[in-house]
Amino acid sequence: MSDIIAAVSTGRVVSAIGIVRLSGPGCIPLAFSVFTPRGAATAETVPDRQLILGQLHDRQGRVIDEAMLTVSRGPHSYTGEDTAEFHCHGSPAVLAAALESLFAHGARQAGPGEFTKRAFLNGRMDLSQAEAVIDLIEAESAEAAANAAGQLGGAMARRIDPIYDRLTDIMAHFHAVLDYPDEDIDPFVLSDLRGNLTRDMDALRAILRTYGRGQVLRRGIRAVILGKPNAGKSSLLNALAGYDRVIVTDIAGTTRDTVEESVKVGRHLLRLLDTAGIRDTADEIERQGVLRAEAAARDADLAIYVCDSAVPLTEEDLRAQDAALEAPAAVAILNKQDLPPVVEPSDLPFEWIIPVSAKTGEGLSQLEDALDVLFPDETPCDGSILTNARQAAAVARAVEALERTVRGLDDAMTPDAVLTDVEAALEALGEITGKSMREEIVSRIFSRFCVGK
Repeated sequence: MSDIIAAVSTGRVVSAIGIVRLSGPGCIPLAFSVFTPRGAATAETVPDRQLILGQLHDRQGRVIDEAMLTVSRGPHSYTGEDTAEFHCHGSPAVLAAALESLFAHGARQAGPGEFTKRAFLNGRMDLSQAEAVIDLIEAESAEAAANAAGQLGGAMARRIDPIYDRLTDIMAHFHAVLDYPDEDIDPFVLSDLRGNLTRDMDALRAILRTYGRGQVLRRGIRAVILGKPNAGKSSLLNALAGYDRVIVTDIAGTTRDTVEESVKVGRHLLRLLDTAGIRDTADEIERQGVLRAEAAARDADLAIYVCDSAVPLTEEDLRAQDAALEAPAAVAILNKQDLPPVVEPSDLPFEWIIPVSAKTGEGLSQLEDALDVLFPDETPCDGSILTNARQAAAVARAVEALERTVRGLDDAMTPDAVLTDVEAALEALGEITGKSMREEIVSRIFSRFCVGK
């Protein structure tokens, strides 16, 4: 990491402000080679974390912008090494010219996530914190952002590290007794370990139990809209989205494939999936759409069954109800309340039945009340919720290893056999924070980042 990397950190679209970031030994003098400050500041005297005004030059030395420069010297910087940032006007042409000027003076293009990768390799953050950076960037709700910010602050490491340290102490004690039998070291007694190992195993299980909510928090509630043709499914999606996302006609079977849209309902982010109307049909394309609708219900977190309350229930309604009830949670929308009702709430086999007019928007607010009960906010979004699939898999492996450890203790296995599973738990927990992680996995994680972060 002796070279200087540079990248545009704010994207290459027109914006009010654009940022060009540098990191690496010598990046501050390099920044001053393309920047003329208004005052007397130099690369040696410029204070850390203060903006200074000056002129930014392209590779021919021409002034291309009035910009601000800020520097942070390592190790007290984001990457742990010297860094510099130009805050320019957000013209893609200006940002590209600034980057070319930096390249001409010896910097190179940063790879995806390379700034954060350097922060990890320099010990400025662990791997769980690094992954929280991309979660924070991609957060689509305030709750998801708050949880990512907590993890960026080390919330997950604070739960994992004490367990990791206790397991390390167990291994160290065993090897100390084994390697130095003549020293005055407390004897290694396996039976004394069971209580602590059980408590650590329960603590990891508690972390793992938050993963279901973490998935909902991170990607939203996968909600599939089901019903017979012309029940008002697409009208409901349009009403929730706030614009005409889906074509709505009086012709049955207009929607033949799944259509996805993200909407906010109160504090909940819904990944709404509009589907083909459920019915028997000779049209092969529509039939495939019906099969996809029924399959989507099985994969969803929530099914929203839409019923046309102005016409009697049919076999198609019953088929759609059965599909909706296969989902972990289900809500019935008794639609077309602007027309004289024929179907009553008591006619539907759902706990949550919401009378709605998708045409006028009447009753839609009640959906938020249902979601608040079906998806309660039980755990504070302070970083303690597990949202990362890789980390969840590592916690699960650690739990399995400790379960084997406890079984080995109960079966009076020898210490070396029991501690093989303790070592496996250590390895799994180390993957969460990066204490034990293969280089190719680390590279794959940071390849998910955008260039400039």
